[in-house]
Amino acid sequence: MVEHAQYLAYLAGEWQASQSQETITIQSPWQSEPVGDIQAVTQDEIDTSIAAAQDAQKPWAALSLGERGQYLNQWADNLAANKQALAEIEMAEVGKNLKDAEKEVDRTVDLIRYTVQEALHMHGESVRGDGFPGGSKDKLGIIERVPLGVVLAISPFNYPVNLSASKIAPALMAGNAVICKPATQGAVSGIKLIEALADTGLPKGLLSLITGHGSVIGDYLIEHPGINMISFTGSTQTGQRLSQKSIMIPLVLELGGKDPAIVCADADLDTTVSNIVSGAFSYSGQRCTAVKRVLVDDKIADELVAKLKPAVNALTVGSPDANNTVVPLISDKAADFVQNLIDDALAKGATLVTGNKRQGNLLAPTLLDNVTEDMDVAWIEPFGPVLPIMRVPSTDEAIRIANKSKFGLQASVFAQELDEALKIAGGVEAGTVQVNGRPERGPDNFPFLGVKASGMGTQGVHNSILSMSREKLTVINLKSVKQGG
Repeated sequence: MVEHAQYLAYLAGEWQASQSQETITIQSPWQSEPVGDIQAVTQDEIDTSIAAAQDAQKPWAALSLGERGQYLNQWADNLAANKQALAEIEMAEVGKNLKDAEKEVDRTVDLIRYTVQEALHMHGESVRGDGFPGGSKDKLGIIERVPLGVVLAISPFNYPVNLSASKIAPALMAGNAVICKPATQGAVSGIKLIEALADTGLPKGLLSLITGHGSVIGDYLIEHPGINMISFTGSTQTGQRLSQKSIMIPLVLELGGKDPAIVCADADLDTTVSNIVSGAFSYSGQRCTAVKRVLVDDKIADELVAKLKPAVNALTVGSPDANNTVVPLISDKAADFVQNLIDDALAKGATLVTGNKRQGNLLAPTLLDNVTEDMDVAWIEPFGPVLPIMRVPSTDEAIRIANKSKFGLQASVFAQELDEALKIAGGVEAGTVQVNGRPERGPDNFPFLGVKASGMGTQGVHNSILSMSREKLTVINLKSVKQGG
């Protein structure tokens, strides 16, 4: 049981209560008690934190990669040593089952260590001027990557540890300072993550963790002239607003999805069912890369649904402390949203295969068949445990429906004929297409991106370091340089 406590903000390298003298209580989505109270930070404290970050960033950037990496490797060691406690806090705060929360901490440790190694192996280059027609061999260009300055890292509730670290670690290794703004529901987990980093002796002011009311500090943060880059993971609606508000600074946006699973007539249905069910219902579908609709060939649709039903019914449902797969959603509001999508589909003629039972914010995994394009659940991201089945006469129709969505994060194709699978993968508008596997983030050395309303820019360790730095060219005119002794 996690003890209810008051948590301080980490401002300019100091743990402190906010001058606002106001806190926000974080309620557990599955326990009838609060997890803790977080600080409601003021705009003045944001100013102070960003000014401190600007001061600390230049000496940090002057350190060698190896010196920066020592802090991050110690951070990873600290997280590994406190895995159990951090996983229990995450379970209490966002309702993720303990096993998955522990896996998230393990993955975060690996990500941080890999980020250090990746940065150590990213080298600059030199270019001779005579490589271009009419160029001069007397010109030598030296290309290096330099930090952007102060990075604003905004993370979501569903992976409060991993998706914070996946922004902070590359930013620091690239030589930046960081302002971290976790989701309010997820902030306690974020605070514990930052405690493990602060305990490394990180230079004072280089990192701040801001918590508070979005209405007070949200726009203020993203429009602040001291912010040089923003990395955001969250809803498409918020991402679009952020894009409108931030002007002339680099953005990386990881937003929503409506990831389709396209099932061809020759698909191995056992493999398909296993991946679809785990992909759709892990952590109650509260994942941007969850399977959110199935587009199945008419010829095998009955057989697929017949196999899906017992697999969905076999899912464990209940509180996360018993390691259930389907757990209470993050809030009653989220559960209402999913329920409305189910109700709309059934009212318009969808077939309920199983599910549609509710107790508070705990929804049974729900499978809907014969979903059509006039139903909201065909297009809207539920972020909950509901899976619509859409029957299609051909793969061309599956591609059409897949691409009709405003989203384009990931997609899955299930087929035994590789040429057909690759043809479909080539036709689907998505950042990633998985062949005979569920949509998912990672491995973290792979690029991760969305198109259309699913995002902007590319993540993954290597690409995150690139996005948080820029190229700088120094040209040496060799004739004018004094050489020799």
